[in-house]
Amino acid sequence: MKRTAIDLADGRELIYFDERDDAVRDQPDRRDLPPPPPASQLRYDPLTDEWVAVAVHRQTRTFLPPANECPLDPSVGDRLTEIPAPDYDVVVFENRFPSLSGRVADEPGEITPFTPVRPGLGRCEVVCFTSDHNASFASLPPRRVRTVLDALADRTEVLGELPGVEQVFCFENRGVEIGVTLHHPHGQIYAYPFVTPRTRALLAAARRHAERTGGNLYADVLAAERASGERVVTENEHWTAFVPAAARWPFEVHVAPRRVVPDIPALSDSERDAFGPLYLDLLRRFDGLFDMPMPYISAWHQAPVRVDRELGHLHLQLFSIRRARDKLKYLAGSESGMGVFINDISPERAAELLRAA
Repeated sequence: MKRTAIDLADGRELIYFDERDDAVRDQPDRRDLPPPPPASQLRYDPLTDEWVAVAVHRQTRTFLPPANECPLDPSVGDRLTEIPAPDYDVVVFENRFPSLSGRVADEPGEITPFTPVRPGLGRCEVVCFTSDHNASFASLPPRRVRTVLDALADRTEVLGELPGVEQVFCFENRGVEIGVTLHHPHGQIYAYPFVTPRTRALLAAARRHAERTGGNLYADVLAAERASGERVVTENEHWTAFVPAAARWPFEVHVAPRRVVPDIPALSDSERDAFGPLYLDLLRRFDGLFDMPMPYISAWHQAPVRVDRELGHLHLQLFSIRRARDKLKYLAGSESGMGVFINDISPERAAELLRAA
């Protein structure tokens, strides 16, 4: 894989990840762009011990443009996009409308004695999986999945070394039902200046388990699921895909390496090669459930970059809000108000349907 970094017209960084070593990436960004916005504001919620990002500039971000105006397509002729090249394999660039960035303008302060504020220091990046606007991740060849995985490993390492960054989160949103604003197949990477609430909860449970048993909680859960087999959808030499016994979403699958590793960079070459065929098979099973493109969120759970790394176990959480061909799972009163999920489909039935898809 060849890695080439350039600067866009407004100073943001763009990186080409090419599968050919002879790829030449010398096309300049010919657009006239305004400067990127300053970092958002983080406000502390003392009632939940969580940080909330207020990013007002994102209200004007590009929203479902027609196909001939997609900013993630390659630049061709006078049609100039975020990617200056006329074609590409995988591209990563700084988000033009970031929730977090290193362009800090405001100093820390407070709204009330209970609500301190600070700049939204960090970084948000866009990952384009292919130059083909009409493709999907499920349509990629295994070699391209490996390139994407190598790009995510690169970015996890680089972003984790930025001052103030505590956690790197790689994810893909697919489908208007999920809330995507661009149809071109792409994912995102967030570099947070704190450990996220979800990860803190996972680490707290893992810490209690380690103190009680000396084991790694996720590894022990994975071993129990593999021993049971009832909720395993598919597996190979290095990876297992299973529906969690207490799944929150109608269709939710965890994809985990059998070896305990904290993050994507720690995966071996053989583990990276083995991921693509299994994951592509799983995505096609999701699309085959109702013979239609399945909306989903694909979220990599990685250990924080500075603390509690020994407690983590890398895994990918793939889930959909679609519970039937004509029904979606809305986060209504219990889920949104109290955080208590109510699943309409048993995890055992979900695994059975996915195995048969």
